[in-house]
Amino acid sequence: QVQMVESGGGLVQAGGSLRLSCSASGGSFTKYGMGWFRQASGKEREAVATLSWSGTNKYYADSVKGRFTIWRDDANNTAYLQMNSLKPEDTALYHCAASLRTTRTTMANSLLYDYWGQGTQVTVSS
Repeated sequence: QVQMVESGGGLVQAGGSLRLSCSASGGSFTKYGMGWFRQASGKEREAVATLSWSGTNKYYADSVKGRFTIWRDDANNTAYLQMNSLKPEDTALYHCAASLRTTRTTMANSLLYDYWGQGTQVTVSS
């Protein structure tokens, strides 16, 4: 069974950058679609960025396009989320997740992700 552990969150000023990492263990990582999701206080969880198992297809929420980048390093069973030009509205608990079921058209659907990490907090001050 795949286990996910996020790291890299923290407190940053608006305009700053953070890089989140998601380390997977317990299974073969290469065939899993990967996703970063976030949940702000009092709000529903939303897909931030997702990546197909092949790396060919990517999804970005409109609110992060041009600022965030997702990629994966299968050799090290790790997925990353580079976050630049951070805004206070990016403040949330960020989770990574893995799925064997997502397709190009469903890769932003959190319900299709089977394995989740505990999350890493990102706080952006104004």
